[in-house]
Amino acid sequence: MAKIKICGLIDKNNAIAAAKAGADFLGLVFAPSRRQVSTERALQIVEAVHELKQRPLIVGVFVNLPAGEINNIAEYCRLDMVQFSGDESWHYCRQIERPLIKVIHIEADRTAGQVLYEMEKGYRSGLKQKPVLLLDAKTKNIYGGTGRTFDWKLAEEVSKKYPVMVAGGISPHNISGLIKQVNPWGVDVSGGVESGGEKDIKKINAFIKAVRQAEKEVENAAG
Repeated sequence: MAKIKICGLIDKNNAIAAAKAGADFLGLVFAPSRRQVSTERALQIVEAVHELKQRPLIVGVFVNLPAGEINNIAEYCRLDMVQFSGDESWHYCRQIERPLIKVIHIEADRTAGQVLYEMEKGYRSGLKQKPVLLLDAKTKNIYGGTGRTFDWKLAEEVSKKYPVMVAGGISPHNISGLIKQVNPWGVDVSGGVESGGEKDIKKINAFIKAVRQAEKEVENAAG
């Protein structure tokens, strides 16, 4: 089954609801954004989620901060993983103490071969643990959360060789197509499960249900 990450949570009640709906990862954004959380707010969310009998992993999302600062925040907020959505190099990533999700930005002219080369560099970089690689749409001066898709044919080609998580413009309405075409290791959604700029629990439930339904249809079609 594809792993599901609900990102950009700013409220502990929504985080708990997303966890109970079946999310595998919850994302808290520490980078400048309308979804940015303070360390104090993040810790409140983490502590609330930790009270659940079964809980998703909690991921802190960062952009171009010093490694030492990230390690301190991750320790203070009791994060399970950290995600880099900026220009962080693989050498830089070796300084991070937590397991890692690394975004590979997909610009309009980027090829599958270029993406695979970047992924291979990461696997050979000497990290303590193999990173989760996340493909996300990139536009000028914006590192994520653009609400824009990229060419899923590229993701399809890449996912045949390496497990990938896919983000960028996905929602309950189009996630079925992504699952059937790409068969990704995981999916990451934020704006696609919001209404009026806030997380919508009905949309989160619909998103997760659509992922699982699409997987069943793929399995049935395969025989």
